[in-house]
Amino acid sequence: MYRLACKDPKIEASCRKPSCVYPGICQNLNTDHAALKSLYRAARTLPGIKKVLIGSGLRYDLAVEDPEYIKELVTHHVGGYLKIAPEHTEDGPLSKMLKPGIGTYDRFKAMFEKYSKEAGKEQYLIPYFIAAHPGTSDEDMLNLALWLKKNGFRADQVQAFYPSPMASATTMYYSEKNPLHQVTYKSEKVQTAKSPEQRKLHKAFLRWHDPKNWPLLRKAIADMGRQELIGDGPNQLIPHYQKGEEDFVYEAHRRKNKGGEHQKRTGKSASNQASSKQQAGKKVLTQHTGLPPKPHAGTNNKPEPTGKPKQRKK
Repeated sequence: MYRLACKDPKIEASCRKPSCVYPGICQNLNTDHAALKSLYRAARTLPGIKKVLIGSGLRYDLAVEDPEYIKELVTHHVGGYLKIAPEHTEDGPLSKMLKPGIGTYDRFKAMFEKYSKEAGKEQYLIPYFIAAHPGTSDEDMLNLALWLKKNGFRADQVQAFYPSPMASATTMYYSEKNPLHQVTYKSEKVQTAKSPEQRKLHKAFLRWHDPKNWPLLRKAIADMGRQELIGDGPNQLIPHYQKGEEDFVYEAHRRKNKGGEHQKRTGKSASNQASSKQQAGKKVLTQHTGLPPKPHAGTNNKPEPTGKPKQRKK
């Protein structure tokens, strides 16, 4: 949002809207990313600057209003992965976060893939989602899990909401009221997952692919009357009970840390490099979404197959 502001200072001075971008982008908000594009281009020309990479922090609902900015970003400033935060797919929690619907994410993803292809680059979006945010029901988490499966996402690390000071969501958590609207005794009650059991369930929906969560999810799905979602079909979330599934282990995508690159850049001795490589070989980097890891030039490392449960050796 670099240098994006209200088009009229007088309107801005009297405006009392809680958000310039929700439920839609205000017509008085300037969405031209010209200043940011100019900053990127200037940074790329500085002596000694090889690359300027943007890893996260992108406000994609504003970016889609300026396709030229997305093209600039994708062509020059994405190092293979870009993290964005749609947070959820359902209107209940999204309305409490003042975040756009998942359709805006789809628009951005289409542009991201289009411009990546035009640039001849293989790049991936890493979307972040949250569990147990105020305003989230069990059904909302179920629908999010179905969306994740449909779109091929397997989150290895997930985030659950925790109340923190000075946040409107914390007010919702404790009061079960929405301070973004006038609060009265007739105000809507904000559904909030507070019990350890419900918070665990919401987190389990984000990790629908992990066999250790299947018993909990089966019970919850049955309690919701959605037994049709249990089975092996493409539109079903988790399988029926399988004998011996207690021994299944979900293995996330992992790739070995390359090691040695830092030593090459810093000019350390070969013996130190060898020692560091030996130690680095014991480390692994987890791929957050289960997407294939980036191939590295000059290596024969191939992406491992998508993580699936396999039977534990006894």
